[in-house]
Amino acid sequence: MELDKMDENEWRYHGEGNKSLVVSHVQLSRVLRLLKYPAEDSENPPQTVEQAFRQIQNIVDFSSNVMSSLLGENFIHSGEVVKLPLEFVRQLSIRVQHQRPAWRCDKVMDIYSGCALCLPNLTSPVLHQPTHTPPLCIEIKPKCGFLPSSKHVSKDIKTKVCRFCMHQHYKVANGKWKRRSLYCPLDLFSGNRQRMNFAIRHLIEEPQNNFKIFKGGQCIYSSKEGSDDSMDLNSLLHHLRPYFQYGNNRINCHMTSKAVLNDFIQVLVNALLSAGGGDGGGVVTDRRGEGRSFCEASLFNKERIRHGSQGLPSDSVLFRILQTQMLDTLDIEGLHPLYRRVEQHLQEFPKERTRLQIDGPYNEAFLEKLQKCPNEDDGSVEYAVAKVHQYRVSMTAKDCSIMVALVPSCEEEEDDEGQRRLRDFLSPRPPAFSYSVSILDLDPKPFDSIPRQLRLDQKIVSCYLRTGGSLQRGSLPPLPAIFTPAEREECTLLFHPV
Repeated sequence: MELDKMDENEWRYHGEGNKSLVVSHVQLSRVLRLLKYPAEDSENPPQTVEQAFRQIQNIVDFSSNVMSSLLGENFIHSGEVVKLPLEFVRQLSIRVQHQRPAWRCDKVMDIYSGCALCLPNLTSPVLHQPTHTPPLCIEIKPKCGFLPSSKHVSKDIKTKVCRFCMHQHYKVANGKWKRRSLYCPLDLFSGNRQRMNFAIRHLIEEPQNNFKIFKGGQCIYSSKEGSDDSMDLNSLLHHLRPYFQYGNNRINCHMTSKAVLNDFIQVLVNALLSAGGGDGGGVVTDRRGEGRSFCEASLFNKERIRHGSQGLPSDSVLFRILQTQMLDTLDIEGLHPLYRRVEQHLQEFPKERTRLQIDGPYNEAFLEKLQKCPNEDDGSVEYAVAKVHQYRVSMTAKDCSIMVALVPSCEEEEDDEGQRRLRDFLSPRPPAFSYSVSILDLDPKPFDSIPRQLRLDQKIVSCYLRTGGSLQRGSLPPLPAIFTPAEREECTLLFHPV
């Protein structure tokens, strides 16, 4: 990109989160991520140009120096900070405003600093020579994949029901979502194919903001927050059918919807279990002995597991994310007193904030602090800081997203060097895909957010206990054709030969 020749007409609205808005280039596989701030600050920017630049540079440094080391550099795209012409940014803000969801318009795009984060567009990958079939990209926000076992946990329910499943009740009770998702992260992180299939089907059934599908860079399947609309499964199947109609020796296009969905989910599971580089033969880690791999709120009947391992390959994306999440060894209840220790120390010695790297810089010294934290609390502020840093990193891993890009490959093509090819284990062989797996949304979590995390945890648990884990009529999702009644009853998701 030539920054001095930027044209707002070459960019389109791509999406946004709580803190930033993303636009994508219409031809290049590039996105720009721009900061947002509350609409009431629209005429008085809350930070200087230097502060905005530092905020974005911190995101890049945290991703490249900290998360890349923990998650694996093969999965990470850290991007770079760019300084854009202010007129271009202002015109871009006007251009995308009408495309933004109304519920996101309480914040406005930063048009004063000109700072942005430039990243590859992971929904439009450059994996292969262009074909007549555009790439499919699936974005999954898997959330926390384990149950806490810390002695500091005060409510026993937290060791039995996972945070995501409890949070669903709280979100429905507060009107954020109309229907509860029946997805459970512990099923996805189990490494067992039946449970992973079960989890992905529930993500498709009720995506919320945890599941999106892109085709050729355009979002074709997602939820809108607060919407009462049911998901259009027929539309999704219409998009997916061309990718799978030649699999399993099926004649012409006479594939059942169930067969299309089965093949799609199977390919996605294979990508999530595949090696992220290296020797490609990762050790499967058995987590059954930990007693933390089943959530009591999951509808999956664990007695129905017919075959397969119970664990993740050690070089898979899910294993790396789970290991990083499990840096949270104390739970927020055990972590909060250590946060208070650090806070009191900083009130007494404000200049220590820099030495302790509370706000960065996110460099090798920061990574070393959290990796070399002693097992036992020696009462020092250094120990407390290290545990707080570990917790912040784990929170980033609990809130990250996985992007799986799939590009159909012709049967007669030979694999390009360095190009991974994914095939199903069904017989006869289904379609082959070139693929890539990436992790995104790796921003550092603020030090000062920990008290809010404790309050939210208390609200979620008390809501779940108050409702007894049940919801009012109408709060469960409608049951589209993803599950047959028998499948929902038995939770048996085996792939039968056609």
